[in-house]
This record gives sequence, C-alpha cells and structure tokens, in this order.
Amino acid sequence: MSEFAFDLNEDQKALRDWIHGFAADVIRPAAAEWDEREETPWPVIQEAAKIGLYSLDFYAQQFFDPTGLGIPMAMEELFWGDAGIALSIVGTGLAAVGVLANGTEEQIGTWIPQMYGDADDVKVAAFCSSEPDAGSDVAAMRTRAVYDEAADEWVLNGTKTWATNGGIANVHVVVAVVDPELGSKGHASFIIPPDTPGLAQGQKFKKHGIRASHTAEVVLDGVRVPGHCLLGGKEKLDERLARARERAKKGGERVKNAAMATFEASRPAVAAQAVGIARAAYEVALDYAKTRVQFGRPIIDNQGVAFQLADMRTQVDAARLLVWRASWMAASGKPFDSAEGSMSKLHAGETAKSVTAQAMQILGGNGYTREYPVERMHRDAAIYSIFEGTSEIQRLVIARTISGTTIR
Repeated sequence: MSEFAFDLNEDQKALRDWIHGFAADVIRPAAAEWDEREETPWPVIQEAAKIGLYSLDFYAQQFFDPTGLGIPMAMEELFWGDAGIALSIVGTGLAAVGVLANGTEEQIGTWIPQMYGDADDVKVAAFCSSEPDAGSDVAAMRTRAVYDEAADEWVLNGTKTWATNGGIANVHVVVAVVDPELGSKGHASFIIPPDTPGLAQGQKFKKHGIRASHTAEVVLDGVRVPGHCLLGGKEKLDERLARARERAKKGGERVKNAAMATFEASRPAVAAQAVGIARAAYEVALDYAKTRVQFGRPIIDNQGVAFQLADMRTQVDAARLLVWRASWMAASGKPFDSAEGSMSKLHAGETAKSVTAQAMQILGGNGYTREYPVERMHRDAAIYSIFEGTSEIQRLVIARTISGTTIR
C-alpha cells in the first residue's frame, strides 16, 4: 500500500509535463475544428498512438501506479487540452476497464490489445450499457443474451444507446440480461469481436458538447458470439447467479452487476476529466481578467471578479483532492465506505459546470462567442453531471452508503 502524499515524485511530474505538452501542442490547436466537424479526430488519435500515449502499455502503467494518481493526472491534462478530442483518445478505456473488472486473464490478454490497434492502424473500443429505457435504471435493461448450449454460443438481441465509439469500434463490450428474474443482478458482459454479423450502428447523436467524440446507438440483431466471449466465463456466471437467487429468496445483501462494477472503477477517472475542463476554464478567465481593462484598470482589480476567481480556484482544487483521495483509496485496496468514488464524480462534475459558467461571465460577451474557448468548455462540461451516473444518482449512492438505508 502506498502512503498518501501531496508531492508528486519526479516520474509523475515528468509524466504530467509530457502529457500537458501534447495537450497544448497537438490537442488545443485542433479543438475548434473537430468540435465544428463533429467527427472522430482520427489524425489526433494517431499522433497520440505514435508517441505511445494511446496504447495499452501507457494505460497499464498508469493503472498500476501504486499511488493511484497516474490515471487521474493523465485525464486532467488531456481534458485540459479539449474534452471532445480527449474523450476520443480515452473513450476506449471504459471498454478496457469493463474487461479488466469482469474478465479472465486470458480475455484481458486477448481483447484489450485489439481495442487499441497500433500506431499504423489505430482502433477504438466501445462499452455498451445504456438503453433507450434504461440509463440510470439499469434494472430496466432489455438487451437479452441467451445461451445456445448445443453450439456453445450466446445470442444477443437489443438496442444500446449513448455508446461512445458505438458502431465504429473494433471491439464492443455489451452488458446484457441473462436472467430477467434477478433484475440488475442478472446481467453479464460480453465481448463482440470485430465484424460480428448482426451488430450495426444506429443513430449517431448530434450533441451539445464533446462533439469530437462519437456517440451512437448500437443495434444487436441475432448477434452470435462464442461461449468464451462471456466475460469471466460460464462457470463464474452460474455461481454468481446461484448466489443471487439464494440471496433474493432470503432478501439478503446486494450483488454487484457487470455495469456497476465498471462504473465504480471508472468514476474517479471521469471526475478527473471534469477537473481538467474546470481548470482550463479558470485559467482562461484568470488570464483574461488580468489583461482586460475597463474604467482604466484590469477587471481583476474589482472584488466582484477577483472573488469569483478565488472561488473558482478553490472549487477546482477541492475537486482534485477528492479525485486523488478516491484514486489512492482504490489503488490501496481501501473500500469506498462513504462512497468516495461517487463523491469525487459528483463534486468534480458540478464544479466543471459552475466554473465554466463563471468563466463565461467573466469574459462577458467574448465568453459567449466561439472566438474564445470557454463557450466550448461550458458545453463540454454539461455532460459531467449526466453520464456515468447523473449527479442525482451519485447523491443517491452517497446517501445510501452513509445512511445504510434504502433511500428512493
């Protein structure tokens, strides 16, 4: 277990500066163009792959950082550059986490490399959980996976929505219902290999923000995958379902489902993304306030502006500390006894929204135009109180955890 420290070591500082350089030199200059185009920025992803930033090795190194700070530092710096492009670079990670959280060692070694490809032929992956009638309410999921014992194959049917990289991914990770009577406890995750018949992209969404990140429906129509594409394997699934049925009879403890295992592991990383957006907007506003002259003096000389900036900086730093605490706890094997992962996601998401809004206010009319980046940052920040668990769901998780009661 690593001791918690506020001082980054030399390797961590070098990593932070390296990623920051890429964000400043490659991501930021391309941000406005790809936001307008609303397309996946393949050339930028390829540049990231060429330097090893978009690769399994890079994320594995950060994942196994004993302090837990490798992933949140990387996320903050990339999203400081631009959220839409950064999400295109890191979106594959959610599918990878899905495999890491639920898969066997063989599945991890087989499928995660195929999610990234290589510098000459980059690939992306998609994690497919949400459905048109099942977002936060995972128990309402309708996508079914039925086992064909004679062929040792799983047959999947249903529609997924809000899938990052959905339809354009090389590998899809799909959460489906295997036992409807168990509700959210009757779910399992499946690998859909490249070019599997029956999987198709549905509607591609035109979004308010994070426009450079591809978001679409994924339609599964009689998709057949081999038995070994069930993450964790059939024996483990049968044991888990048997325990869930027994506990359901007794009205006993909750059993984690496949989607929730992925989201719990990824929430501090998503929170770090929001911190990066908020920090970027704060820095733009601070620079602007120092140079914008009104009534013969810089506007930062006015308490009304200076106090806003003080609050913005405080919010950003507080959000980062919550992210670092949750990340360190996860790396140290400490349980989130007070829902610390959800705390980090809740506070960072709300901070990104409020700080970007304040930045627009400080820039005045300029902040409302696309000549300045805070307008885009404000649009990008809006999603962070919605995806991977809305702020309301985070509050529910925290309230249930600290109270020990089933709050509805």
